[in-house]
Order: sequence, then structure tokens, then C-alpha cells
Amino acid sequence: MDILRRRRNPNKQIFMITDGKPTCLKQGKQYYKNSFGLDRKILNRTLNLAAQCKKLKIPITTFMVATDPWLQQFVNEFTETNNGKAFFSGTDNLGQFLFHDFENGKRKKL
Repeated sequence: MDILRRRRNPNKQIFMITDGKPTCLKQGKQYYKNSFGLDRKILNRTLNLAAQCKKLKIPITTFMVATDPWLQQFVNEFTETNNGKAFFSGTDNLGQFLFHDFENGKRKKL
């Protein structure tokens, strides 16, 4: 986001490949890590960054490779906050994505 913020190019976008679970955030020069459960502090910071990207008109396209319903719910919330797009897939069906487009209000299976 910081790199894209400095660019004058109007075509800015972030592509993120994830298992859907945010586990780390940077605080100054230190890193706060918690890989056990869903840490509310990390979740809130992640959602705030998604909202900041939306304000900067930087859409985030998320490719989630996991099937955990709690994590899918978080990725849905993240995608909705940013007005981005999300593709959901498990490891057994990587060729078939469930596509969410919160920008256009569409949902379809590809």
C-alpha cells in the first residue's frame, strides 16, 4: 500500500494469496505475532488497512486457498470493506473458484 500510494499511476491494485488468517502486524519496528486463533487486534488492523486502500482507490483481489468457514467469513468482511474481489478455493479444487465481487454486487461459481 505504501509503495502504491506514492505512485501517480491510476491503475493501482493489490493481489493477495492467503489462507485467510491474519497472524502478524508491524508496530513501529517491532512485529506483533499471534498464530493461535483469530486475534481481534490483528483483525481490526487488517480491516483498517483494507478501508485505507479503499479510500486511496486501491482495490484488493484476494485468492483464498482454504475452506475454514470462520476464515472465509473474515475474508468476506475484508473484501466487503475494500470493495474488492475474492476467489475462494480449497486445496482439492484449485481449478474451481467461488467468486465474490463486492464492487459490482455479484457472486458466481467459476
